[in-house]
Parts: sequence; structure tokens; C-alpha cells
Amino acid sequence: MAKRGKAEKWAARSERLAAALRENLKRRKAQARGRASDPAAAAASEKPAAPDFRRNPGGKSEPPEG
Repeated sequence: MAKRGKAEKWAARSERLAAALRENLKRRKAQARGRASDPAAAAASEKPAAPDFRRNPGGKSEPPEG
């Protein structure tokens, strides 16, 4: 294997990275399409409503005492 210059190494690295990113994007798109077509998985992935820990739920403020 012959030694390569820095520019060639960086070019090869960026090509490998670009190819890996393309494959990753394809895989993620396929996963998303699979999730979208499966209604049971979509219902299970929805987050339940978070409990309301605010001091005054509903957004109304109480009048000051005193």
C-alpha cells in the first residue's frame, strides 16, 4: 500500500462519511415508513399526557392574601 497525501486521505474519508450518512438516512426513512404503516406501534409510541405540577393549574392566579 503506497503512502497517500493528506488531501487524498481527507477525500477518501469524506467519501466514506458521505456514503455512511446516505445509508443511515435510508435506514431511518425505512424505519419511519414502517412505523407509519403500523397503527399499533403508532398508538403505543404516543406519549401520555404529563401530570400538571403547577401550583395553580389552569393558569388562573389567586388574589394575594392580606
